[in-house]
Amino acid sequence: MRIAVFFKGKRISLNVYKTGFLSRGLGLTFRTKNTRNLLFDFSKPVTWQGNLTSIFVFFPFLTLWVDKNNKVIDLRVIRSFIFSISQKKEFYRIVEIPFNLSNRRIIERFIGKNEFLKHYRG
Repeated sequence: MRIAVFFKGKRISLNVYKTGFLSRGLGLTFRTKNTRNLLFDFSKPVTWQGNLTSIFVFFPFLTLWVDKNNKVIDLRVIRSFIFSISQKKEFYRIVEIPFNLSNRRIIERFIGKNEFLKHYRG
């Protein structure tokens, strides 16, 4: 599935896998860095704190919090083994993008080449 998000006035198209009930609970946990980008679509406003974790995610990934108009309201590079990842702003979707070579150009559009290389582990 493809979605378009808006970041700094630009439209960025992403290839994502829309999570179901079970995969939403697991996210990137126990997957390899070459897994698909994940879309968590809540279809209503969400304002919870501390519900994301990267405890058993063994690679860094970029997380995008997206509003109802598909505008990126916040983004963060998440490292492995973080217990609690929170967001205080209201959002409708989360996109998790693993740091891998297939996602390099996409991630660089959000955070730049130097930041990608800083976090990428080949």
